[in-house]
Amino acid sequence: MKTRSRSQGFAPDSAWLLACVAAATVAAGCQNAEEAGGAETVAEPLIAQETPRGDIVAALAEPAAEHCIQEELNAIADPLERFEEAFECGDELFETEFNSLDGVGANVGDGGRFSRVPRADLNRPGQWATHVPQRATGPNGQACNHCHESTEQGSGSAGEFGDGSGVAALNVIRDPQHTAFVGQFIQRNTPHLFAIGALQRLAEEMTDELHAQRDAAREQACKHHRSVRVSLKSKGVSFGSIVVRCKGRDQLRGIDGIDGDLVVKPLQWKGNTLFVRDFNRGAGNNELGMQAVEITGDDVDGDSDGVVNEFGIGDMSALAIYNAGQPRPVSQLELRALGLEEQLGLEPLTDDQIAAIGRGDALFSRIGCASCHKPALVIDAPIFSEPSQSPFYRDAVFPAGQDPVARGVDPANPITFDLTLDQPDNVFEIGGEEVRLGTLEANDAGGAIVRLFGDLKRHDMGPGLAENIDETGTGASVWLTKELWGVGSTGPYLHDGRATTLAEAILEHGGEAAASRRRFQRLPTGAQADIVAFLENLILIKI
Repeated sequence: MKTRSRSQGFAPDSAWLLACVAAATVAAGCQNAEEAGGAETVAEPLIAQETPRGDIVAALAEPAAEHCIQEELNAIADPLERFEEAFECGDELFETEFNSLDGVGANVGDGGRFSRVPRADLNRPGQWATHVPQRATGPNGQACNHCHESTEQGSGSAGEFGDGSGVAALNVIRDPQHTAFVGQFIQRNTPHLFAIGALQRLAEEMTDELHAQRDAAREQACKHHRSVRVSLKSKGVSFGSIVVRCKGRDQLRGIDGIDGDLVVKPLQWKGNTLFVRDFNRGAGNNELGMQAVEITGDDVDGDSDGVVNEFGIGDMSALAIYNAGQPRPVSQLELRALGLEEQLGLEPLTDDQIAAIGRGDALFSRIGCASCHKPALVIDAPIFSEPSQSPFYRDAVFPAGQDPVARGVDPANPITFDLTLDQPDNVFEIGGEEVRLGTLEANDAGGAIVRLFGDLKRHDMGPGLAENIDETGTGASVWLTKELWGVGSTGPYLHDGRATTLAEAILEHGGEAAASRRRFQRLPTGAQADIVAFLENLILIKI
């Protein structure tokens, strides 16, 4: 079922141009070949006035985007077919190189459409600093995969593909406080997007568990007329404790790595974004200048580029499904066990490398790295839903004020898929059987094992990794634990790409991770190399 519509942008019917040329030719009374003494000439049409720039572009080019229509997606009755259609449309949008007719870029204010540097100094009406919603960076690219690429890192990457991380040259420069002062700018390195749907589902379930613990404590506090202290723990991750009262404010001083609302925020380097759709809206606005109607309002040109409704409601649904449905990272050991190394063009592991990876795995836990980079967490119910079934992970009202349900984004009629069955990438035939390597591993209880090497919790990483500003109010040196799955394919490392090797990334750890870093430093060089070998074994593939 076709659910795409060619973008209208500001392109009228280009037939007017031909009509204009024909009319001007007649009015000019062109000489024919006989009148010119047999010499054949081409008449210059007489144009009464200069044609507007936008009209010329619209007549000679077309928008690049083919949009996804929410109503048509909702009309697909079969859940798997609906997911596949949304995924395909989101895939096409992710790879589209948008042009001015789509609304890519913005009126930066210096005559440019794009900027690698924030321009809060350009603050006249319509210029960078006045755009709505406010931007922190860019626009700096024409397509999602211009930043989310993947580059080869030795033997740890199977070729080049989209949805991966970005090189240092693609770092995003941000000015969140609109100071126009370089000393207050911050940088972000582009992370990979593999399996972020699994991160959202983990966060949804963890939030439910933490709220259930708090609510049970409140019931006890009311029953016994006294405050109750409750330890907060979900999926093996401790978030400290709170003192719960029957009435009045709870005491939150004991919480650790989470906000006082006890809602786990699994996305962005600072752990400040809850769900995939919201992540996409922000990236579209900041990096591409492609503004979603749900953040600007209908028919509103928030970045003064002459185009409205740049991303529709269905576009955001499809992109959310596409990104949430990205395959999981893998390991070289796993590929070797399946006999896929040669097929993927990877250098086969030697016996010495295999032994080093095994030793590094054990050492990684022994020196304390696994206390934050937890090897695996488990999703109990691995069905991803867009919109989410949790009210914390969907819009009650779109940022621009529209009712999502009235616009077809209804949790009672969502787009869903099974994280252990349905991802369409990395499907192999091995020994006559289909192996879906992109899906999460199912456990015996019907859940999903997420081998993320993370904990979805914020940690203070010490002054060495502190920024000049506290962007989100959680602390300038506080960062969400970066999941390490895929780390062998995603250099450079850390939030600003400052570490060009895994060894550097480890040595940059401070604060809560300082003890583990010191243990790493005290290891013999061979043991340190084993840990690096283990990490390089965690890679991305996509076919």
